[in-house]
This record gives sequence, C-alpha cells and structure tokens, in this order.
Amino acid sequence: MILKNYTIVEYFIIKGISDAPELQTTIFILVLLIYLLTLGGNMIILLLVCLDHKLHTPMYFFLANLSVLDTFSTTVTLHNILATFITGDNTISYAGCICEMYFFGFLICDELLFLTAMSYDRYVAICNPLKYHMVMNSRLCIVLAISCWLLGMIEVIPYIILLLGFTCYKSNVINHFFCDLVPLMILSCSDTSTLEILSLTEGLLLITFTPFLLKFISYIFIISTILKIHSSTGRRKAFYTCSSHLTVVILLYSTLFFQYLRPTSQYLSPSSNDLEYKKLLSLFNMVAVPMLNPLIYSLKNRDVKLALRRQIKFLERHVM
Repeated sequence: MILKNYTIVEYFIIKGISDAPELQTTIFILVLLIYLLTLGGNMIILLLVCLDHKLHTPMYFFLANLSVLDTFSTTVTLHNILATFITGDNTISYAGCICEMYFFGFLICDELLFLTAMSYDRYVAICNPLKYHMVMNSRLCIVLAISCWLLGMIEVIPYIILLLGFTCYKSNVINHFFCDLVPLMILSCSDTSTLEILSLTEGLLLITFTPFLLKFISYIFIISTILKIHSSTGRRKAFYTCSSHLTVVILLYSTLFFQYLRPTSQYLSPSSNDLEYKKLLSLFNMVAVPMLNPLIYSLKNRDVKLALRRQIKFLERHVM
C-alpha cells in the first residue's frame, strides 16, 4: 500500500553484504565455512562441559552458556545470507523481521551480562581463592545464569514496542544482511526520536555501560591482587586466566560501540558510507567474535584439551 510515497510494508527485502552477482558464491562459501566453524567450536565446548565431570565448575558453566548464545546469535543473523543463496528469495515478513531483531538484541544483551558474571567469577577466584567454592556454589551460578537470560529478554522489549508503533516506511529494502535496528529507523517515516533517545540512554547506560562498569571494577580488584603476588609464575598464571575474558570483552564492546552508540543522523550523511561500514562491523561482530570465543576461551585451555582426550578415549573404547 502506497500513501504519499510512504509504504505500509508486509515484508522487507534484505540486500545482503554485497549486490555484486559475481561475489555471491564466494560470500556464501565463506559465510558457510565460518558458520560451520563457529557452530562446531561452540558445540564441542558445550558437549565437553556437559559430558566431562571435571569441567563442572562455575567458569565452564558460564562458558557453556556463552557457547549457546554464540551459536544462536550467529544462526539468527547468518541464516539470511545462506537461505538467500540457496532459495534465491531475499525477502522476510514484517513479523519475521521484528522477531529476528528481538532475538538478536536479547542474545547480545545476554552475552554482555554473561561476560559480567564471568568477570565476577574471575574476581572471586583470584581475590578470594579460599572462599571460591563456597561463594561460587551451584545455586549462585544457576541464579546468575537465569537472571542473565531473563534480563536480556526483558531489556529489548521497549525497543520492540516502539518499533511496532511505526506506521509506515519510506521503502521496504533493508541495506543490511539481517534485520537490525538502525536500518529500520532510517527507513521509517514515523518519528524515531523516542527510539533514538532510548538507544542512547538505556542502550548506553543500562545495557552497555552498567555491565562494563561492573567488569571494570572487578578488574581493578583483580589487577590489584595479581600485583601483590610475589611469585612471577603465579602472576603470569593469574594474568593468563583473565586475558581470554578481557580480549573478548574488548572485541565485543568495540564493535557494539561503533555500531549502535551513535545518533541515527550520522548514518544519513550523503557523503558517508556509514551503512556499508556498519555492515562490515556487524559481520565482524556476528561472525568473528563467536567464532573466536572457543579458541580464545577454551580450545587453548589445558583442562579442555584433557577433557577432549578423555572423551575421545571413551568413544574409542565403546566403539571398539
């Protein structure tokens, strides 16, 4: 339906990463390989944590949750690229687009919250090692995990409510490879100022800054404790324990900052290529970070390697 050059859409067209026909096969193969690597790495971590009793610790419990999040978030966004190449259909229904945006949003929020819970786990392990098992008991871990999942689901609801209030769009063509907040705000002919203020307040203060502040405080105490360790071997071991978590936090927050914590008007500058730049950042955020998480956190970890060997030997004995 067309009303004064504005469209009440029933579906959207996803432009994807590139319009060039000659690049579609290359993009599909690369995305498929990266998706399979991401899925494989995170599923290995999840299965090892579930099957190996020596990995039934708070740190690996949170890593298992993180693997589930990375698997879901990658699937939610990359399935459009893969499905479009296979079927040739690059459309998505209005309801499907809103659902995709909701799941993407709450999974990213959950990841930030779980990284915060993991920083608290590292704080207790390094600053209060004698009380670690008493503090980080199974009940607290379950409460933290459930709280992270529920908070992530709730935090995104105000955005979805405001998006559902948009009455029309200037076009139904989304210049992205999945349904994301900023491209829809640009396409909308409704007033987006409330949504933009929400993005810069709740998005900055509640979803992004508050978890970051909690991580920052945890690391102040962690670094202070590590510097008091007299043994150089002990200091290196403690730093190594935290380095993986810190690396992922920096990568994730960097991409989220450049993607979302800017006014929508900056994306509308006719002399800029911000949307193309944002697509690359989104691709990095949705592909590189989840794919690297198993490598950064666990696959280079001695406990995980030993657990993998134990499970392989277990399978060999039962198969033979």
